[in-house]
Amino acid sequence: MSINSIKEDEYLKSVSKRITLIRLFRYMLTYKGPIIAVILIMLTTVSISIINPLIVKHAIDVNIANKDMKGLMILGAFALTINVAFVLLVKLRMFLMAKVSNDVLLTIRQELYTHIQKLSFSFFDSRPTGKILARIIGDVNSLKDVLSNSVTTLIPDFITICAVVTIMLILNWRLALASLISLPFMMFGLWFIQTRSHLRWRVHRKKSTNLNAFIHEDLSGMRIIQSFTAEDETEETFDELLKEHRDSFINAIVLNDAFGSVIDFSWGVGSISMYFVAIKFLGIGVGNSGTLVAFASYIMMFWHPIMNLSNFYNQLITNITGAERIFDILDTKPEIADALTVTELPEIQGEVTFDQVSFAYDADTQVLNNVSFKIKPGETIALVGPTGAGKTTIVNLISRFYDVQQGNIYLDGYNVKDVSIESLRRQMGIMTQDNFLFSGTIADNIRYGKLDATDEEIIAAAKAVNAHDFITKMDKGYETELKERGAGLSIGQRQLLAFARTMVSMPKILILDEATSSIDTHTELLVQQGIEALLKGRTSFVIAHRLSTIRKADRIFVIDEGQILEEGSSDELLAKKGLYYNLYMAQFKNI
Repeated sequence: MSINSIKEDEYLKSVSKRITLIRLFRYMLTYKGPIIAVILIMLTTVSISIINPLIVKHAIDVNIANKDMKGLMILGAFALTINVAFVLLVKLRMFLMAKVSNDVLLTIRQELYTHIQKLSFSFFDSRPTGKILARIIGDVNSLKDVLSNSVTTLIPDFITICAVVTIMLILNWRLALASLISLPFMMFGLWFIQTRSHLRWRVHRKKSTNLNAFIHEDLSGMRIIQSFTAEDETEETFDELLKEHRDSFINAIVLNDAFGSVIDFSWGVGSISMYFVAIKFLGIGVGNSGTLVAFASYIMMFWHPIMNLSNFYNQLITNITGAERIFDILDTKPEIADALTVTELPEIQGEVTFDQVSFAYDADTQVLNNVSFKIKPGETIALVGPTGAGKTTIVNLISRFYDVQQGNIYLDGYNVKDVSIESLRRQMGIMTQDNFLFSGTIADNIRYGKLDATDEEIIAAAKAVNAHDFITKMDKGYETELKERGAGLSIGQRQLLAFARTMVSMPKILILDEATSSIDTHTELLVQQGIEALLKGRTSFVIAHRLSTIRKADRIFVIDEGQILEEGSSDELLAKKGLYYNLYMAQFKNI
C-alpha cells in the first residue's frame, strides 16, 4: 500500500500566535457573565493568598513575641475562616470554567463541522478523511486546557506576581531585588526554548494527523487488506508512522521539559540571593525573623505562579497548533458558493444546455473542451466512452459540484451560477456506483432522499424499484437497523435501497452514474422496471459501461478526449459503425 499521500505533511500557513490566541479567546466573550464571576472569585482567592504571609508575620513578630495567646487564637480563627472560603471558591471557579471551556469547544466543533459540510469536492479530493477527522476531534480537544487555564491561571497568577512584588518592595526593597536577580536569565531561557518548541509541536501534530489518516483508511479497507494478505505490509507502514509519531513527540517534549528546569534554577538562585543578603548585609536574625519568614513565603508565592505561567505557556505552545489547524479550515473558502445576487431556482421542466463548456481539474489536465449540447425536458441521455473521457465531469458540472472555467450551463434558461446551490440540487437525484448507506433503519436511509417523506411514500418508492420484497422478508422490515455502509446486505440490495432513496425525492433531473455496475444480471432485470419508472417524465443522464442498460435512451453521447464525438440513438450509432459500434461489438460479440 502506497502511503505517500498520507505521510505527506499538510501545508499550514504561518500565522502569529498572538492573532491565533485573540481569535480563540473571542469565543469566550459569549460567556461574559460566568467569566466575570470567575474573575471576581479569583481576585478574592488571590487576596487571601497574599494576606496569609502577613498573618504569619504578625503572629510571629507581634502575638508570639508578646505572648498574646488570645490575639493569636483570634488571628488563627480568622485565618481558618478565610482559607476554608478559599478552598470553596477555588472549587466553584473550577466548575464555572470547566463549563465555559466545554461550551466553547462545543461551539468550535459545531462551527468547524458546519463549515466542512459547505466546502467543495476539491477540498475532500485533496486530503484523506482521517486528516479531516483529526481536526474535528483531536485538534479541538487539545484546546480544552488552554481555554480553561487562560482565565484560571493567566489572570490570578499575573495579579499575584504584581501584588507580591509590590509588597516585597514595600517590606524591604533590598531583599526584593535580591530575590528577583535571576529574572533576566529566566526570561532569556524561556524565550530561547519557546521559539524552538512551537515548531517541534507543529511537526508532532502533523505526524499525529498522518497516523490518524492511515488508521482510518486501513480500517475502512480491511476487507481488501485481508483479501490480498497485505497485513504484513500495512503493519510495516503503521510501525513506520508510529515511529515518526513517537520520535516527533520525544523531540518536542524533551525541549518542553527544559521550561521547568529554567524556572527551578532561577527560583533557587533567587532564594539563595535573598537569604545571603538578609543574613550577610542586613543582619536579619531571630529578633526580626517574621520579616524573613514572610519573605520566604512571598518568594515562593512569586515563583510558584511563574512556574504555573510557564506550564501554561508550555501547554499553549503544545496546543496552539491545534487552534492554527482549526482556523486554517475555517478560513478555507468553498470554491463553489452562492454569489451575493443569486435567486431561487423555481420548479423546472428539465431543459439542460451546455454552451461551449470547458473544464479542467488542474492546469495540466483538460477534461472537457468546448462542449455544447441541448437536452429537452424529459429526455434520457446516455453518456458512454472510455474511462477518464469526461462523462462524470459533465454530470458533476450540472449539479455544480465544480464550476466551469469557460462557457455556461443553463437549466430552463437559468445559469446555474445565478441560482442558489440548495434550490439547484434540491431538484436533482444522483445515483452513483458507490451508494453509501448510513447507520440507521432502512426507512431512515430511504427517507434521506426526502426528509419529510411519509411511510407510504417510502414504501411506494421501494416498490417502484423492486426493493419492497426483500425488505419485508427481513426480521423488522423497514425498521431493520443497518450497520455502517449497509454491511450485511448484498451489493445489489444496497443499490436497490439507494434507488428507492433517489425515487422518493422525485427529482426533476436524474443522474445515474454507473448506478447498475455492481448489480448482478438477475437483480438488474428486477431493477430495470424501476429505472424505467424513475426515468419517466424527467430529464435523465445515464452513465453506463454496460451498454445493455442504455438501449432505450433517447440519445447517446459518445465522449472521448473531452468532446462529444458521436450522438444519436443506439440504432443510429450502430449503423454508423463508429466508436459506439466498436464499444458495442466488444461487449456483445461473444454473446
